[in-house]
Amino acid sequence: MAHAATAESYPSSVTVAPGVLALQRALLWLAGASVAIVFIEPSPYELLTLSASIIFFATGLRLRLVFMPLLLLLFLINIGYSISATSLMDKPEVVNWVATSWYMAVTVIFFAMVISEDTAARLDMLRRGLIVGALIASIAGIAGYFNLVPGGRDLLTLYERARGTFKDPNVLGAFLILPALFVLQSVVSDGVGKSFRSTIALGIMAIAILLAFSRAAWGGLAIASAFMLALMVLTSQSYAQRSRIIVTAVVAAIIVVMLIAVLLSFDSISEMFRQRASLDQSYDEGRFGRFGRHILGAEMALDLPFGIGPLQFSRYFPEDTHNSYLNAFMSGGWIAGVCYPALVFVTVIIGFRYVFVRVPWQRAYLAIFAAFLATVGESFIIDTDHWRHFWMMLGAMWGMFAAAQRYKATADQTLIAPGDPSTT
Repeated sequence: MAHAATAESYPSSVTVAPGVLALQRALLWLAGASVAIVFIEPSPYELLTLSASIIFFATGLRLRLVFMPLLLLLFLINIGYSISATSLMDKPEVVNWVATSWYMAVTVIFFAMVISEDTAARLDMLRRGLIVGALIASIAGIAGYFNLVPGGRDLLTLYERARGTFKDPNVLGAFLILPALFVLQSVVSDGVGKSFRSTIALGIMAIAILLAFSRAAWGGLAIASAFMLALMVLTSQSYAQRSRIIVTAVVAAIIVVMLIAVLLSFDSISEMFRQRASLDQSYDEGRFGRFGRHILGAEMALDLPFGIGPLQFSRYFPEDTHNSYLNAFMSGGWIAGVCYPALVFVTVIIGFRYVFVRVPWQRAYLAIFAAFLATVGESFIIDTDHWRHFWMMLGAMWGMFAAAQRYKATADQTLIAPGDPSTT
């Protein structure tokens, strides 16, 4: 009889001792948790990923052929940055920016190689760590906003907006999207007890996202949640599963809306919400507003094959680019300007190919893919090119691509077992 490969029959290709395997998974948990604490540099995330990479390489990692396009594009992007920064190396902030870009590229390859093996277990540990980190960042942001910690308002807020353990409220809001999607999946899919705990976690994250007053994060969470839930319905294997997802999602949405309504009863929150929800912000309009700068910067990019160098855009315009794709042209010339969007959109295209591939980690895949798409869209209106969680998601996506390829190959080999009567 024909049979499909299961999670148990799928070879993880990990042959290390159980203790080492447990250490590797624990490091993924720590990486997920530490990515939420980046208001100091070097951040715990940098130190943790560096230590983890040393341990993983010492215990065995594979650089697979499928990663060659990823490796090449990351290399070319950073070569472009380095060439454009040649005349600016006397500026410490530029040197630090270029070094950070190279390091982010290394973390992409690291996460790709790590997630490509022992995939389901490592993704689960990364997911758990991200949720813990998100709760820490959310609680810090909420406590700072309501001045629940002595001196916390100055440290944990910026411009009357919650920033928690991040330097910028916009980054806090964007980071929380993926953990919020993870807990939303639990709300609509898991048992009553776990679903209830996840509902509380989702409420905490929703409050923090609201208090960050980031329009991009508000829209990103709404769109990513709807997209992910739609994919979960389409990939569900039973009518009962689909019905529960739809009903629970509607109930969860009602609860979140009620929670937001309660918060908006506070005058300070309501006033800031009205200001931030407006689509006609002063810094977005005019010739040198956000979108005007995009047009003028694009015109400059066509005439500057080597760009103007990292962190130089504000010398020509009132503010930074607030567009990661334009920033790639400005900071790295035509090399980075072409390769950066190529890397992002190739990942998106490949990502759609694996949406309906039934793998043991499909649920995590849908959440990461939806959050990644949200960040890709947000990159048109804000600089995301040094967001740690963005590069983590990019590496995880490529790791899951490689793992899914091997999983499909294993499934094809075991679909019709040798000697099966159906083969004759």
